Amino acid sequence: MAAFTLAAALAAAPMGSPAFAAKDELVIGMTQFPSNWHPSMEAMMAKSYVLSMARRPFTAYDPDWRLTCMLCTELPALDKGTAEYETRADGKKGIKVTYTINPKATWGDGTPVTTEDVLFTWTVGKHPQSGYSNFDLFARDIVAIDAKDERTFTIHRDKAVCSYAEINDFEILPAHLERAVFEADPATYRNRSKYETDTTNPGLWFGPYRIAQVEPGSHVVLEPNPTWWGAKPAFKRVIVKSIENTAALEANLLAGQVDMVPGETGLPLDQVLAFEKRHGSRYNVFYKPGLFFEHVELNLDNPALADVRVRRALLHAIDREAISKQLYDGRQPVAHNEISPLDRVHAPGYPTYAFDPALAGKLLDEAGWSERRAGVRHNAKGERLSLEIMTTAGNRSREVLQQVLQAQWRQAGVEVRIVNEPARVLFGDTLEKRRFKSMALFAWISAPENIPRTILHSSMIPTEANNWAGQNYTGYKNPEMDKVLEDLEHVCEPDANRALWAKLQALYAQDLPNLPLFFRADPFILPSWLDGVVPTGHLDSSTLWIETWKAKE
Repeated sequence: MAAFTLAAALAAAPMGSPAFAAKDELVIGMTQFPSNWHPSMEAMMAKSYVLSMARRPFTAYDPDWRLTCMLCTELPALDKGTAEYETRADGKKGIKVTYTINPKATWGDGTPVTTEDVLFTWTVGKHPQSGYSNFDLFARDIVAIDAKDERTFTIHRDKAVCSYAEINDFEILPAHLERAVFEADPATYRNRSKYETDTTNPGLWFGPYRIAQVEPGSHVVLEPNPTWWGAKPAFKRVIVKSIENTAALEANLLAGQVDMVPGETGLPLDQVLAFEKRHGSRYNVFYKPGLFFEHVELNLDNPALADVRVRRALLHAIDREAISKQLYDGRQPVAHNEISPLDRVHAPGYPTYAFDPALAGKLLDEAGWSERRAGVRHNAKGERLSLEIMTTAGNRSREVLQQVLQAQWRQAGVEVRIVNEPARVLFGDTLEKRRFKSMALFAWISAPENIPRTILHSSMIPTEANNWAGQNYTGYKNPEMDKVLEDLEHVCEPDANRALWAKLQALYAQDLPNLPLFFRADPFILPSWLDGVVPTGHLDSSTLWIETWKAKE
């Protein structure tokens, strides 16, 4: 009954009513609702945004793109003796790194965060049926963990990885709550986890806030965590509302039913550009360029898309420069590769695919799609070159972009049908289980200098056998790319490392496992009274520092 009352209040409260005027409450509007709540399954920005208020990773990149400790006390380092190269009994050379958990860290039910949680988390992550998004970290990269005491532990890595201090993806789990659930049946753990069945249990959370209420598909309520060890958060309640239709989200903002719309998972750029012209004086509107890669994911099991000539033709048939100028006011530069020019490891010199309809047609002819009937290309068997493209339903900008892509591909003789789904379905089931038939339009968001192993390595293709772990939704397989990704982890000498990054980008441009579109600039719309929000421009959300957010004096 309480959930209904709150939902009704959130939907009906007029602008200026006490519920929304109070500066000790913050209402955030976003376009997606998380498909699940487990921190290591089904990667989704909306979930990460919310969980970053209620959890802390061991390490994260700050807004200045520097690696920093959050749950640990200090980053391991070779010169401090907390990182050390080692040769294991099997003769392999690796590295061991030691972390100490913040001695004040406590789960929301008062249970200390300890190395028991670390060891249990590793047990879950490396299990072949756990379904972890980055299961390679747990199953391949980490070969052992030693617990020195309740707070200090040493991780032994398979190779002497260059980024040895970083364990951003090691999302710790509460052993005292999750162990019995996991051990009962690892294969079904992802659905039976307390993150799914008992989401408001305080013992699941250890950030400045804890999740106090969840209304699926509608909103999440977060309240201050009394066991939080850091700076006291300013707001007595944070409400995150999910409004998948972007026009409705804008209307809710103007009506005062939400206070802010974050760039990480909010309104699309073109909509905010128009919004700023009409209402910018009432809000703090700004744009954060970053490592947001808008692209078309391809299912390479589709016979037509398995041919690289078709993939190249599809890209040559798109006028991305014109789209950037007309839809995004030039604020979203064309992406020619998966690695952003803003990233230190970007290495120009790879092939690019300019708008060239004649070349697109030539490539399609060579691929066997040479006969046109009623404007649609057919092959010698009489099969139509017909594809589907999916995206998040209700995202007006992506739906417009879909229509432009559809029209431009039609000019090249490629029939494309639009089939959209709610974000929680697209990201929670369709992509993860590779059920999209042809193409899906969405964005990858990465950390600085992130090796894209989970999305490009052949071992990371989700299958029923690995319980749909990994993020290589395309099904891309290239042994040469696999080796580059593996070598990048441990070849640290600067010149050799740069050469590997250059080779990765050249291979990507050659193979086109997906179609690069734009590097996104994320628009933030904040109330004029809110202070402390600092976008990062990368994978780690601004909400990792929500305890610094407050109402201006």
